[in-house]
Parts: sequence; structure tokens; C-alpha cells
Amino acid sequence: MLDIFVCEDNVIQRQAIVQTIQNTVLIEELDMQLVLDTGDPYALLEILKTNLNTGIYFLDIDLGSDINGMKLAQQIRLYDPRGFIVFITAHSELSFMTFQYRVEAMDFVLKDTPAEAQVKIRECLLNAMERYTLQTNKTHKVYTIESGERKISIDYDDILFFETSSNIHKVILHAKERQIEFFSTIKELANDLGNDFVRCHRSFLVNKKSIKEVDTKNRIIYFTNGETCLMSTRMMKGL
Repeated sequence: MLDIFVCEDNVIQRQAIVQTIQNTVLIEELDMQLVLDTGDPYALLEILKTNLNTGIYFLDIDLGSDINGMKLAQQIRLYDPRGFIVFITAHSELSFMTFQYRVEAMDFVLKDTPAEAQVKIRECLLNAMERYTLQTNKTHKVYTIESGERKISIDYDDILFFETSSNIHKVILHAKERQIEFFSTIKELANDLGNDFVRCHRSFLVNKKSIKEVDTKNRIIYFTNGETCLMSTRMMKGL
């Protein structure tokens, strides 16, 4: 998942940017979330100290602060070297400064013409999602889920286990930070996924790398995020 950050000191303009972002994420069903919209560059940097996700950053250049958008982008690069930076400004003559500051900006959006700015923001979101998916597939083993018109990519390392859903022909993927229900069966997943995944119960398929503890007496498996699932006596030996 890509995190989205907006830093614009003009409240009305920031609201317009956020609205365009939210509409695009909803309509295009992008695997993104808006984490912060603010006029304070230091608030954004404070969040990045603990944030682990790759982000896309929409930054105004003139922030009415002792740190401008270019300098903010330089600081962002220290925390998120793979992030996507988009400058939104009324000053087209400042575009050359992106090279001077060496921040590798993804794009430069002029807010003088709101309709064109909306189109550019949408293009930036789609482009960032495409590039992020390609990057992730190259560096991590990824499982891709198709849910309606939406495609969601999850790192194998983030998957804890799959569980049969109460809804027929569906399973629930339990990841470290979220759950996703989609059409499949435990049997199909066991055939498709590699040796890191093993059946421990007729209703559960677990990622061995995410197991923290196995209680053989009570037949319970504990995962790294505190979740648990059942283990059958018949499948205990195989696990």
C-alpha cells in the first residue's frame, strides 16, 4: 500500500487537492491511503520518523515556513528514498530548482489552472501506483488478489494466514495490518502458494515464517502480530 501526504499551507487549495486525491483513489480503486494533509512541514517529517511505508508526497514550494517545499523534499528523501515527490505550485519558474536540490521529483503541477491540476494529480497517482507495483514485484515476492475491479498486492512476508470465510467460496487473508476477503478456497491457495505456506487445519493455511509460537497441547498457533488460529491433530505432524 502507498501512503499519501499533502503539505500545502493554503487551506482552500489543500482541500481541493485532497478532494481530487480521494476521488481518484475511490474511483480507480487504488491501493493507497491518505495519511496526512497539513500546512506544517514539520508535522509531516514527524510522522515519517516512524512510518515504514513508501509514500507519494504532494508538496507546495512556498509553505510560509522557515523550510520550503524543496528543503522538505530533501528531508523526505532521508526517510523515504523510494518515495514519489510531486510539487504543486503557482510558480512555474521554480521548476529548475528540483534539479538544484536533487530531490528527483516525479512531476511538477501548476495550480493556476485547477482543471488541469486535477488531471495531473490523477495521472501522478496512477503512475506512482504502477511504478510502486513494479518495484515491489522486483524486490519482494508478492501475492496479488483480484477483488472486483481492484488488484491488491501483498508481500509474502506480510501474510500471516488464510482462513475459510463464512461466505461461500471465499477466504480471508490475514495480513499484519489488515484483512481482505476474496474468492478462492484453501485448497486452491495451498496448490498455488509455495512451500512457506502449509495446511494446519481444514480451514486454515499458514505462513510458516510468520508463526511466533505453536501450542501443541491446545492446538493453537500464535502469530507475530498477536493473532491466532487453530491446528488440527491430523495436520500437526506435517506442520
